[in-house]
Amino acid sequence: MKKSIEKTKNKLRWSLLYTFSCVRPTKSDGTAPPSLTGPGFSRIVCCNQPWLHRKNPNKYPYNSITTTKYNFVTFLPKALFEQFRRVANIYFLLAAFLSLTPITPFAPISMIAPLAFVVGLSMMKEGLEDWHRFLQDMKVNNRKVGIHKEEGQFYDTSWQKIRVGDVVKVEKDRFFPADLLLLSSSYVDGICYVETMNLDGETNLKVKRSLEVTTSLDGDENFKDFIASIQCEDPNSSLYTFVGNFEYNDKIYALDPNQILLRDSKLRNTTFVYGVVIFTGHDNKVMQNSTASPSKRSCVEKKMDCVIYILFSLLILIALISSIGFTERAKFGMKNWWYLRPEHATELYDPNEPYLSGFFHLITALILYGYLIPISLYVSIEIVKVLQAMFINQDLQMYDEEICKPAKARTSNLNEELGQVDTILSDKTGTLTCNQMDFLKCSIAGVSYGIRASLVEIAAAKQMASDFSDAPPDAPQTNNMIHEYLINDESNSEPEFQSDTLQKQIIKGFSFEDRRLMGGNWLKESNTDVILLFFRILAVCHTAIPELNNETGSFTYEAESPDEGSFLVAAREFGFLFCKRTQSSVFVREKYDSSGNVVEREYKILNLLEFNSKRKRMSVIVKNDEGQILLMCKGADSIIFDRLSKNGLKYKESTTNHLNGYGEAGLRTLVLAYRELEESEYNAWNVEFTQAKTTVGPDRECLLEHSADCIEKELHLVGATAVEDKLQKGVPQCIDALAQAGLKIWVLTGDKMETAINIGFSCSLLRQDMKQICISAGCDDSVVDDSKRTVREDIVSQISNASDSINLEKDPHAAFALIIDGKTLSYALEDNIKLPFLNLAVNCASVICCRVSPKQKALVTRLVKEGTSKTTLAIGDGANDVGMIQEADIGIGISGVEGMQAVMASDFSIAQFRFLEQLLVVHGHWCYKRIAQMICYFFYKNIAFGLTLFYFEAYTAFSGQSIYEVWYMILFNVILTSLPVISLGVFEQDVSSEVCLQFPALYQQGPKNLYFDWRRIFAWLANGVYASLIIFFITISIFYNQAFRTSGETADLTAVGTTMFTGIVWSVNIQIILTMSHFTWIQHAFIWGSIATWYLFLFLYGASSPIVSGNAYLILEEALGPAPIFWVVTFLIAAACNLPYLILMSYERLVNPMDHHVIQEIKHYKKDETDQCMWSRERSKARQKTKIGFTVRVDAKIRHLKERFHKRYSTPGQVAASSSPHSSS
Repeated sequence: MKKSIEKTKNKLRWSLLYTFSCVRPTKSDGTAPPSLTGPGFSRIVCCNQPWLHRKNPNKYPYNSITTTKYNFVTFLPKALFEQFRRVANIYFLLAAFLSLTPITPFAPISMIAPLAFVVGLSMMKEGLEDWHRFLQDMKVNNRKVGIHKEEGQFYDTSWQKIRVGDVVKVEKDRFFPADLLLLSSSYVDGICYVETMNLDGETNLKVKRSLEVTTSLDGDENFKDFIASIQCEDPNSSLYTFVGNFEYNDKIYALDPNQILLRDSKLRNTTFVYGVVIFTGHDNKVMQNSTASPSKRSCVEKKMDCVIYILFSLLILIALISSIGFTERAKFGMKNWWYLRPEHATELYDPNEPYLSGFFHLITALILYGYLIPISLYVSIEIVKVLQAMFINQDLQMYDEEICKPAKARTSNLNEELGQVDTILSDKTGTLTCNQMDFLKCSIAGVSYGIRASLVEIAAAKQMASDFSDAPPDAPQTNNMIHEYLINDESNSEPEFQSDTLQKQIIKGFSFEDRRLMGGNWLKESNTDVILLFFRILAVCHTAIPELNNETGSFTYEAESPDEGSFLVAAREFGFLFCKRTQSSVFVREKYDSSGNVVEREYKILNLLEFNSKRKRMSVIVKNDEGQILLMCKGADSIIFDRLSKNGLKYKESTTNHLNGYGEAGLRTLVLAYRELEESEYNAWNVEFTQAKTTVGPDRECLLEHSADCIEKELHLVGATAVEDKLQKGVPQCIDALAQAGLKIWVLTGDKMETAINIGFSCSLLRQDMKQICISAGCDDSVVDDSKRTVREDIVSQISNASDSINLEKDPHAAFALIIDGKTLSYALEDNIKLPFLNLAVNCASVICCRVSPKQKALVTRLVKEGTSKTTLAIGDGANDVGMIQEADIGIGISGVEGMQAVMASDFSIAQFRFLEQLLVVHGHWCYKRIAQMICYFFYKNIAFGLTLFYFEAYTAFSGQSIYEVWYMILFNVILTSLPVISLGVFEQDVSSEVCLQFPALYQQGPKNLYFDWRRIFAWLANGVYASLIIFFITISIFYNQAFRTSGETADLTAVGTTMFTGIVWSVNIQIILTMSHFTWIQHAFIWGSIATWYLFLFLYGASSPIVSGNAYLILEEALGPAPIFWVVTFLIAAACNLPYLILMSYERLVNPMDHHVIQEIKHYKKDETDQCMWSRERSKARQKTKIGFTVRVDAKIRHLKERFHKRYSTPGQVAASSSPHSSS
């Protein structure tokens, strides 16, 4: 049965039905194909002879593609370049070289080993991440497709082995492996259906057609002796143009985009196609639209480099001070220091050459004070980011059970950037939507049907019930009135229908529920003839193909758009089953009641005027069994209403009201109309139409449009449909949360404007009372007289007027939406217009860019990124989103069931858009605060430690002597303070993930950069300077003049240095305790373990041989341990260093608390459990002021309903009457 259906379907000559899409003119004007000579048209393709393309001049690349940043040759130089872009690494590289000379104060290994470890670990991480990209590239490159080898035989071969000239056979639901010229298909007239969702975001199937001369090549054996050649344009990025000539059998035929099948588009509704490869690998148009994988760095890391520049300047300053001091002492004082034996001095301290010695001392000081520049900061950040990425990968809240895919951090360099996003630029199709429409409501003959509420209506009702829950004592009556008003006003149904659940099972594409139309009950309605016509239009006016499921006995439909599919499912459920299509007819099984009697009717298709973005309507002219000729039409209300006859306006007012209500409910609408034609009128029109259809030349499209306009008029209104565009699960809630988090959301789609606007309404980026600003170029393609200058001036004027409107708006609830198409956008992105355009867009609540090319998506992303200087995030799922993803500061790929191009080019991948909330609001918020606090703490502890070296050198006549043992200095960053700061970067949480989601406004701490702004950075630097002063002078002042041991001995250099170092270890570890908000056993183990490790090291180091420990022999058990002054100084240092921070933090929490401080206290005292009102109030106060999202839309809906409610119940008597139990319903 399946094979017979396929055979019947493939015999359909769709080219005879379609009017605008795929018609081959039958007349010829004798014009020859254009001559393709000169630059830009040098490509020669030898069809079915790929071996001719293995050598010059026609040697073209293989079909393999790569999205990696490195390869085996470039990895070492490029990775080293990436590492030494960091200023600190350059400094330590110089220091490592200098450590090999006699002027170094440390052993060479102490400088070379840390640098090699840090750089090597970072390069390994980069290499591993790029290896994963390589594996995903190979997964795509190893896909299989049938390639003609010899003697009419096709063999499955990997994509990467395809060459230009190969003939390939692509089967249904498979992606095209390269850019192909369509030769033939399973349809006899060589057409095929292509889904270009990955390229332009459109879900409507495109019709492609082959040249008529190649339609006979419809079997494998026909390619045994096939030889032809193609001369065409060189590789370029234009997806919608193609110019070429096809030479076959000594004749030349012109080629156009209708014959080209682009890589990453998919074959639909067609069993197979044959094509010849034109562009391969990075020459294909999709890859031409992509850019090289960029090297991205976060804003925090860039700012960290600035801080390191500041510290480096401080390092040079104190090194100069030290060098000048040493020079002065060497020149004037060293001659008197007999114990240094100045008569045998070297150039390092020669009193006779003080300036040379001072220069050498400058280099020594630069190395000695190098601890001000934290080399371990980079490796610690790398470790922390890898661990953060692991937590992102393992987050079950971002795991999609349906397709078994988790979130994936493809690079860990941008974790903290997730917490600083200001603008999200999103694709539409496959990202926001799942391409499924549900038939929910309809209006027929001025009566609204369908009692099931949309998502917007449900949310509005719940919120209104919540609003009235705290009302005066008569709240129950008021609530009942509101509920009754909602039911009666929105659906015009009776309350008794509301509780009746007729739909026992879920039917894909059909969520309609209303007993008045189901089960044949529509026959009891007053306008049965109009309802019958409504159902027949649903079942007949389309281009779908029915397919019978032999297992279930039910029909499914291969439709060009999800809307058509939902209409046919609705017609089937209403009892009008579209069951068969032939070349000239469609057959509908009509069931009028529940008795099961079925009548199969044939509708002969006379003409088909298909839908396109310019017409915004579709019509079919049919002849029924009774001989009537009917024009059935469906389209946008603005188009259909203008074409109604005076006698066809009967239901216009009520239908318009219903359409407005459906729009408020977030539904997509179409209007249905019809016209009965006299046979003579039709015949006269058909002659004119046929003549226009077969015309050759530039006027053909205009003639067809005019002919269609002549017949699509004097219509009679039948009704309207309302379908709910099924967004991906959780999209409205996610957008609402992101809006409350203060994020701006732009939609960039290749889809047509009407579809994009409908999706905007569905996901609450648009709402009914939002003022739409449509920027248009103001001319059609057919208008050739308007110069570009005139168009440009018109666009500038529109932008200026729109900006003035926004500035003059006084209504606080007013919101503006900017909508612009790709043609206009090409002007708006020009240098002298793009800044005014950006300013207008930034002032709008939402921005929707339609019909944009992949390159335009990337250009818009670049404009927002560079024009606002704020962090941008791009998210998409298709190959057309690659440029946008790579251009944005952060690229997110949707790892759905389709192609993987977007994922391979992305920085992070998630399975569904809704996981973006968890990724940004939770992980982004955490990662930003963790990395920011970690870096600030790193600078603090290194300044506190490094400046003590400077103080001591100044105290000892700038001698270059270190107060600490070499092993102390090596262990300070590697062991004693590394694990606590890593635990801060990995486990710190100011609030839990649940609270982050409940208070999305907390996210704004990142975009506002509250934790890594210059005020906070300098505060931490000042804290480090303060701590260094306290540590040094408390230790020196106490140890300087008093006995250290009971025998009266004073402390030596090792004892003073060890005591000072102990104070540092305690101070910086207590500081990190005060910094943390969230503790687990891991933090406790790392912090207290680090302190314990210091004492353990002192014990073991002192217990080792004096050859190893030197002056620190038995330093703890014999010298410091028994001395009370050692413990007292340690306590004083730790307390004095951290007391100011504790006081400041307490003052901030009491006087000027941040949002998370308030939440922490509420959670600590469990007020969220005992006082729900306060918890809700705090959540409401913490919301960002936004004008998009589900919450705002519901608020607007509530305001609208309350106004109408108060108008209806404006007098006390009416309210009392309505509230009375004896009042009639």
